[in-house]
Amino acid sequence: MLIDGFRRLQLDLVAFQEAVVVDGYDQVTDILGTGYHVAHQAGRETDGTGLSIASRWEVGKVWEETLHVTPRVDPSKIAVAEILAQDSLGGTLLFAHHNASWQLSFERERELQAVAGSRLVEDLLGKQEISHVVLAGDLNAAPDSTSVRFWQGLQSLGDTSVCYRDAWESIHPEDPGHTFTPRNPLVAGGDNWPLELGRRIDYIMVRCGHHGPTLDVASCERIFDEPVDGVWASDHFGVVAELSAQTWSGRPLP
Repeated sequence: MLIDGFRRLQLDLVAFQEAVVVDGYDQVTDILGTGYHVAHQAGRETDGTGLSIASRWEVGKVWEETLHVTPRVDPSKIAVAEILAQDSLGGTLLFAHHNASWQLSFERERELQAVAGSRLVEDLLGKQEISHVVLAGDLNAAPDSTSVRFWQGLQSLGDTSVCYRDAWESIHPEDPGHTFTPRNPLVAGGDNWPLELGRRIDYIMVRCGHHGPTLDVASCERIFDEPVDGVWASDHFGVVAELSAQTWSGRPLP
């Protein structure tokens, strides 16, 4: 199901949260096929799962950081890839892929992880000639949480602030857009989340300059949010966005 879906979508950039990479098997290549440059997080779990980024454009440098924030939670991860998309986007893009702590009561840790992840990106921006930054990942927090509000520029944390445009909210401001929902039997039917009400916890965001995002969000939709012959692709629905370096008037963004 994933193979058919991704190959039909023909995406330029893909962020995989828990892709399996072990000796003799690469799940990203298995799903996407050829035509992609793939960067795998080096520090993977013992079962081979971890963050992976796939790009149709050449991938330059890749940075990753393990975010040790408090003793009560396992470290989270962020990986940042330099995407050489000058011909299509007018410059280099940083693609930041973040996975925050999942426990409901650990918003404090998600706040600290958001600050640490944003500082990594800002530090890279100070050292590289970068035109755009896109953040994608499972932030494990709803849009009104402090950690997500921080990413959106609505809340400062740790004596710092950033601002990213939420792609889903840009297109669907009145739609909750749940990506983790009991409508999916992989959520409601398991032992872990029998009383889950539904949340939007998976995001695509574009970093803003002083006057707004550097890329226009032309569309944003959920993917893999319906079964095929009774099969659901994942316990999370995916999110796909079309981003453009053109304004609505057709002028290139500065």
